[in-house]
Amino acid sequence: MVLKLYAVSDGPPSLSVRQLLHQLEIPFELINVDYGKGEHMTADYAKMNPQKEIPVLEDDGFYLGESNAILQYICDKYKPDSYMYPRDPKSRALVNHRLCFNLSTYYANISAYTMAPIFFDYERTEFGLKKVNMALDVFETYLERLGTSHAASEKLTIADLQLFNSTMTLEAIDFDFRKYKKIHTWYNNFKQNYPDLWKISEDAMKEIKYFIANPPDLTHLNHPIHPARQIKKK
Repeated sequence: MVLKLYAVSDGPPSLSVRQLLHQLEIPFELINVDYGKGEHMTADYAKMNPQKEIPVLEDDGFYLGESNAILQYICDKYKPDSYMYPRDPKSRALVNHRLCFNLSTYYANISAYTMAPIFFDYERTEFGLKKVNMALDVFETYLERLGTSHAASEKLTIADLQLFNSTMTLEAIDFDFRKYKKIHTWYNNFKQNYPDLWKISEDAMKEIKYFIANPPDLTHLNHPIHPARQIKKK
């Protein structure tokens, strides 16, 4: 049975899973979840993922949420010897660390500044900017100390996908991060070295830019976490 990926077209976690499946040449069916229509908030979707988060992977009746877990599962089951998720304990530990860092700190702080104000009633503040720069500074330090061409090794891993798509949202809002030289070099090298993967992220970035210019009205979602922003009708 072909894998099914329930995903949004502009969400960094969804992009990372799509990129891994493409890179490893694993066939899958992409099922678009219409966030604007609240398809992820339905009772049927909650049967797959009670968190009502996106993406969700379906593998012959097995449902898995959380993009980090999805990336790890795909590698372990379908490409257990892949360079994308090395089996050596120390090498794997570095990849796992970067995934945790992205989830807890990097994407958490960056998306709160880049993505949340586009879709919900949040403002970009000096304190939010401070947290973005803290996250960037830490990642810059990790890249400098490890001294490798990629985020966790000399080869592309699933950690690069997550961290890259988090960083992409900074470019989407025209945030200048050139002073973080290691990150800037790593980010642009990803674009050049993996054009097929970059195309997936680039298309998403165009969508994000569209929503920046045309903020969506999501008041109908009654979101349990994020406050809805009222859109003034013209």
